[in-house]
Amino acid sequence: MERKYIRDVKSGENVLLKGWVYELRDLAKLKFFLLRDSSGIIQCVVKDKQLMEHFSELTLESVIEVKGKVKSADIKADFARKDAEVEVSEFEIISVAEKLPIHVNEKTTTTEFSNRLDYRFLDIRKPKVHAIFKIESTIMKAYREFMTKEGAMETVFPSIIGASSEGGTELFRLKYFEHNAYLSQSCQLYKQMLACAIEKVFTVFTVWRAEKHNTLRHLNESRQLDFEMAFADEFIAMDVLTRCVQHIIKKVLEDNKEELKILNVELKVPKSKSMTFKEVSELMKKHKIGIGKDDLTPESEKKLGELYPDTIVYVHDWPISGKPFYIMPKGEGLSHGFDAIYKGMEIVSGGQRVHIPEILEKQLKEKKLDVKDFKNYIDSFRFGAPPHAGWGMGLERITMLILGIENIREVVLFPRDRTRLTP
Repeated sequence: MERKYIRDVKSGENVLLKGWVYELRDLAKLKFFLLRDSSGIIQCVVKDKQLMEHFSELTLESVIEVKGKVKSADIKADFARKDAEVEVSEFEIISVAEKLPIHVNEKTTTTEFSNRLDYRFLDIRKPKVHAIFKIESTIMKAYREFMTKEGAMETVFPSIIGASSEGGTELFRLKYFEHNAYLSQSCQLYKQMLACAIEKVFTVFTVWRAEKHNTLRHLNESRQLDFEMAFADEFIAMDVLTRCVQHIIKKVLEDNKEELKILNVELKVPKSKSMTFKEVSELMKKHKIGIGKDDLTPESEKKLGELYPDTIVYVHDWPISGKPFYIMPKGEGLSHGFDAIYKGMEIVSGGQRVHIPEILEKQLKEKKLDVKDFKNYIDSFRFGAPPHAGWGMGLERITMLILGIENIREVVLFPRDRTRLTP
């Protein structure tokens, strides 16, 4: 008999199922267990007396093979199929699970988060945790779909670099044969050089930042959805971002109905709104919320989320003093940079880049960075470089905001922060 997945079974058919024991119920005259595979959970009923004698051999999370007949039912078990159950004719234990170090059945006591991460390979089996990563997978797939239709080429960039890609000291240093090297904190410089050659590029890039923070929204290793295009300014880049996020959320709504239901998430496709940094500063003053000289505070980002729900709020015309050396200046102390705020948090920093070597050298010096460290990068703009613009969006950040999750580590399979290097 060919194996069936739980989502595909139909009433009246005989089936072979394979999966994990999610829950056990031992009653006087009947015995039940919930079987879980990658597609869902179904209740299995054991009525045969001979099978009942072997029921005690089952343990939570043991891998088993079940044969039986599917019947219509009205099931009230959490996460299980409500419309069907399997009357078991045979079951075989394929792999016995030892006593579990953490709770996998989500009806039981909640396990401390640090312990869950210690046993993440078990934690991912929970329906709610599994749902998070199915949605995150959809986000990456939708991002790639959108960019491909947009005419962008997917690219791969190096993770080992010889100097800081954005300035600053938040770098992990390593020994690279006879040289000092670093783990890349950004693919910024590489994607610019490539966009000036082939116009539109995108990537899913792992970044490392050696910042000694312990916050709920930062990681030391994360994934970045990066995009760069030639013959563009910040407003063209903002338009691409709006359509990209809208496409991602439409795909989540289409492909992850069950996962959104499991997570109790109501999601809407966002609209967009643009404001200058000055306008946001004045707005925050009205609400008596402080704002930095050249940056937004977490409180001001949160307020924008409250004032403009289900909206990507673009803040542009930033002071050049608050932007990296590669952002094009606009005059009067302003820049062609922008930030995108969604659900009360920054999801993107982007803008038009500097494509003129003399301006790059000037801004590097102003940021007290050594021009020699960026020689190859600067030289790439000496041979016919067009104006270009782009942005970078954190995969984990957008996932946590879409799902309304407070701790970013919940949306990372194996998170890396100051205290965690395993599993």
